[in-house]
Amino acid sequence: MGTTLKSAAQLLVECLAEQGTDRIFTVPGESFLAVLDALHDTAAIETVICRQEGGAAFMACADGAMNAAGSGRPGIAFVTRGPGATNASIGVHVAHQDSQPMILFVGDVARNMRDREGFQEVDFSAYFGPICKWVTRIDDPARIPEYIARAYSVAISGRPGPVVVALPEDMLCDHVDDAIAPRPFTTRPPQAVCPDAMQALFGLISDAASPIAIIGGAGWNTKARDHFQQFAENIGLPVATAFRRQDAISPDSAVYAGNMGYGPNPKLVQRVKDADLIIAVGARLGEATTDGYEVPTLEHPDQLLVHIHPDANELGRVYKTDLEMCCSVDEFAEAAALWEDSAVIPFDAGAQANREWREWASAAPSETAPALDMAACVTHMREALPKDSIICNGAGNFAGWWHRYWRYAGYPSQLAPTAGAMGYGVPAAVAAALRHPERQVVAVAGDGDFLMNGQELATAVQHGANLLVLVIDNGAYGTIRMHQEREYPARVSGTQLSNPDFAMLGAAFGGWSAVATTTQEFIDALAQAQTRQGLRLIHMKIDIEQLAASGATVSALRAKA
Repeated sequence: MGTTLKSAAQLLVECLAEQGTDRIFTVPGESFLAVLDALHDTAAIETVICRQEGGAAFMACADGAMNAAGSGRPGIAFVTRGPGATNASIGVHVAHQDSQPMILFVGDVARNMRDREGFQEVDFSAYFGPICKWVTRIDDPARIPEYIARAYSVAISGRPGPVVVALPEDMLCDHVDDAIAPRPFTTRPPQAVCPDAMQALFGLISDAASPIAIIGGAGWNTKARDHFQQFAENIGLPVATAFRRQDAISPDSAVYAGNMGYGPNPKLVQRVKDADLIIAVGARLGEATTDGYEVPTLEHPDQLLVHIHPDANELGRVYKTDLEMCCSVDEFAEAAALWEDSAVIPFDAGAQANREWREWASAAPSETAPALDMAACVTHMREALPKDSIICNGAGNFAGWWHRYWRYAGYPSQLAPTAGAMGYGVPAAVAAALRHPERQVVAVAGDGDFLMNGQELATAVQHGANLLVLVIDNGAYGTIRMHQEREYPARVSGTQLSNPDFAMLGAAFGGWSAVATTTQEFIDALAQAQTRQGLRLIHMKIDIEQLAASGATVSALRAKA
């Protein structure tokens, strides 16, 4: 009898299934038609057909972020070479800076065409190298199981992040012995906590007068959330979340102090500045979280820093660190919750910081409020929608109202790029609605933000996603306009937008839509949306004067300047 053969593409799909892949996001390309054909016969993997590679990569990034809370499996995207890969690079960059597991597969030029600048050829190692954990190319089909297992291992280990795998189109059509099988399911290797370091940590805590924790980031999951909250509540430790990591602790916790990043509570900022001990867990302490490395400052003579992170390269990279712990954050959180040290006397600061946050994050009625008051709208959403709703947003001042007034109660419930990429919200919401059909999913997008990937509403409708989309339309690139008014008051240039009727656009995609120009109209529209399923879009028209949740207005910025 002759040897039974299978295509390299079939072997690749078998390896994906063995690694627990149940969904991929793709824009098809002729360079990986063999993979699409192999997926045709694989019921275990759903193929989500997207409309632009940036949207597909954002969906994969968001899927990896959601999986990180439990299974830890990376999000998966397939795109074609050249423009497909470069379009998808934004998702890779976000996954890298957000420390989320993701694998991007790129159909590539045939092996005999390489290094000739063939049609759509790109040097992927040079292009993706700085923004991912590993870039590789599979030239030998017999080694597919090895490469796929390694790709998954790299994506989920240490500081999670993206991996890029190039697949020459002729290699995918080669045949291999049917006996070549996938490697076993890859798991994240454990990173244990050092007992001596834990003892040193509790010694620092017992000596501290005003400690604070900043949490959320690489490797954070449900286990880390639950155990760290228990630890912090046991000792009354105030807990702030890193930029766009607000679901890292329950907002109902008696020690939650609010979020760092853009537009934080001024009292929280002062608390961090005055702290004599900062415990950073999972957070990179990047530019956004620290307001340009000013909160905390890089050098503070009376402030100690403990940094717990799964990647040794991150420890001591920017900040002077007094105690470094390279370990899994969930293992650390569990050890901290179970650790007993009689020398630690519970602090009152946790409850005080929580009161300050609740006061700051509560919208008070105002007689001078705009017709469509964003703070009031988000406050009403808190009452009307389930507490575990998933809020997805891209970049822009519009997101600040949710960062300040929403309560990220579920986990995961905040899908927002710490990399600050526009266009993330709608694709992330599509991925969330497919991953968690039992939960309410809300895409929050500014007008400029929405039109970067709003076409993925077609993907949502095609795949039956159940989601609510809020488009906040002020006719401008609002964040840039805010900086413009601060630096060049009354000299508006390059920030004005002429927009379509977003409600009609939502209807054109096959969804239900409404327009809101006042707070009451929004309340009424939201009530109607809740009685429906599928795609629902509310076009919220606000005046550019209402610039940010911090209270910034055009007139105030001009007056100050």
